[in-house]
Amino acid sequence: MSTSSRAPVSDADPYDLEILADPSTFHRHLRETGPVVYLERYGVYAMGRFDHVSAALTDWQSYQSSAGVGIANFRFEKPIRPPSPLLEADPPRHDAPRLVLSKILGAPAVQQLRASWSIAAESLVDELLSDSTEFDGIDALSNALPLKIFADEIGIPDTGREHLLPLGDFVFNSVGPLDSALMKASAQKVHEAGSVEWTMAHCRRENLTDNGFGAQVWSAADRGDITEQQAPILVRSLLSAGFDTTASGLAAVLYALASHPEQWMRLRDDPTRARTAFDEAIRWDSPVQTFHRTATRDMSIDGTDVPDGAKVLLSLGAANHDPRRWDSPDSYDLTRDPSGHVGFGMGIHRCVGQHVARLEAEVLLTALAARISTISLAGETERHLNNTMRSWKSLPLRVSLR
Repeated sequence: MSTSSRAPVSDADPYDLEILADPSTFHRHLRETGPVVYLERYGVYAMGRFDHVSAALTDWQSYQSSAGVGIANFRFEKPIRPPSPLLEADPPRHDAPRLVLSKILGAPAVQQLRASWSIAAESLVDELLSDSTEFDGIDALSNALPLKIFADEIGIPDTGREHLLPLGDFVFNSVGPLDSALMKASAQKVHEAGSVEWTMAHCRRENLTDNGFGAQVWSAADRGDITEQQAPILVRSLLSAGFDTTASGLAAVLYALASHPEQWMRLRDDPTRARTAFDEAIRWDSPVQTFHRTATRDMSIDGTDVPDGAKVLLSLGAANHDPRRWDSPDSYDLTRDPSGHVGFGMGIHRCVGQHVARLEAEVLLTALAARISTISLAGETERHLNNTMRSWKSLPLRVSLR
């Protein structure tokens, strides 16, 4: 008979700036210390092993999202903004909004955009390469593409799109401590720029085009599939979490390929590997590093007690590098099958926009593979620090044309 015990205690701070810049040491510490670790600095439990993280992500009955996916516990704390009916809700409140966006952003609907998005990506790359073979991959590619094609599909105007990336930065910083320096800085930035007000204004029906994703959300409200109160919050979810996540994923794959020339050659010679290249990058350098859940009951996890109401940090980045699940997990390898990674989450809360992100990556990588022979880093990269999102300030790239 197994016996329950308290979790091993760690004084590690997952939100320390050095750990955010390079979380690999913390990831190893979390995996090796135990299946569940108590982070005494914040009074939360944490998991970093693949099997435990994936199991928690799929068990929404035991690990609720409705108490917040950040370190703040909505059982005891008031949310700083209206909770997302997707990310911060569980069945049954989660079901109708999820179904609406799953239809709008599902694979069949998104695949209809492949031709037009391919043309847009080719145009972006052609214009870039006509001017220079050295550029910042962040401004020129990973930010530029989603701010063009995905924003067009949502149906928002060209002017003002610069608000969306700092807004996403603010949203994902709120997953961590609300009193952190990073959170305070991003909150000040969006406040001074008016990014929240601009975004909420463009969640309203009258400020959206008649045929975009945003209009389709409002049409669902007209049909009674969701309420009129839920419609602007769903559009807000598209605007607040649909850009910097994809931009960070695109930056991750560009960085991976530029720093692994042999893997770039594999993609260049066989562009059908584009989706594998992107998914392997999401596993290897997970843009979303952590989400939290809240225990709905007293549990024993591999003999370790986790009490009802406890916050549980799920380290997606650590799970995606768990050697129990992946061979040579620290290697970026296009011969690997990366399916099953938790970079997009798992279960009923798995990223509803994953098909959008994958298609954006496919069209961009295909356009690059057709036009350039080599890609490499042209200087020092600089990370942008966020409490839960791994992204870049700069990614200097050098390419040679085919």
